[in-house]
Amino acid sequence: MGIQQGVRENLVDHQTPILLFDGVCNLCNHAVQFVIQHEKSAIIHFAPLQSELGKSYLQQAQLPADELESLIFVENGRLYTYSTGALRMSRYLKTPWNWAYGFLIVPRPIRDFFYHFIARNRYRWLGKKEECMLPSPEVRARFLS
Repeated sequence: MGIQQGVRENLVDHQTPILLFDGVCNLCNHAVQFVIQHEKSAIIHFAPLQSELGKSYLQQAQLPADELESLIFVENGRLYTYSTGALRMSRYLKTPWNWAYGFLIVPRPIRDFFYHFIARNRYRWLGKKEECMLPSPEVRARFLS
């Protein structure tokens, strides 16, 4: 299974979910802040794809090292990419945000079409940072690198 399949199985052994994101993308950084503010329980950990940890997950999944168009959600030993990763992550959010999980019934090619459209334009629409975000002291422990 390649990255196009949306899931890679049995690649990691981590007890809590991890959200890997493009650390210089303003949209991605806003998404991380949104997750932090709207999570039911503070259990999701975070790491930029550009970090050593992010690169090691990309390598474990045999994904290109420069794959920054997808967030990667790690849950129960599986890596989920693109719209599948975003929707699976939404289950950890408070209502009504967790209702987004229901969009998994939409065929993946349709979901990923919209995901890729946003991903391709995110820098143009919201710009990017010169370096990865620095988390606040309150949530720093949830960042793995």
